[in-house]
Amino acid sequence: MIGRLNHVAIATPDLEKSAAVYRDLLGAKVSPPLALPEHGVTTVFVELPNTKIELLEPLGDKSPIAKFLEKNPGGGMHHVCYEVDDIAAALDALKARGATVLGEPRIGAHGKPVLFLHPRDFVGTLVELEQA
Repeated sequence: MIGRLNHVAIATPDLEKSAAVYRDLLGAKVSPPLALPEHGVTTVFVELPNTKIELLEPLGDKSPIAKFLEKNPGGGMHHVCYEVDDIAAALDALKARGATVLGEPRIGAHGKPVLFLHPRDFVGTLVELEQA
């Protein structure tokens, strides 16, 4: 069902400072910030040869990233994202297999449908699926 690793997401209390670490210290290409109010985040992508790192900063107090940062004030890994060929088929298959799907598919930062899977079913890691 899952394909390649699309990205690893890291929550941060300071997006510009975190982006500078990747850009200035590691020499990586970093995208401009993109506010996603429907997801409650501002994000940048660090482009790597084989995948991406997504840096997430909360956009308001109600952001799920704000809640994550309350527990992890310095930031940390938030989720991993895998590609799937068909998000609707993946949703149906996962529900049939008993996985806890968080909400319904919606459009993510790359303009493609995404959905999230509960960490309790995936070795303590929040999983995002993105239609390839």
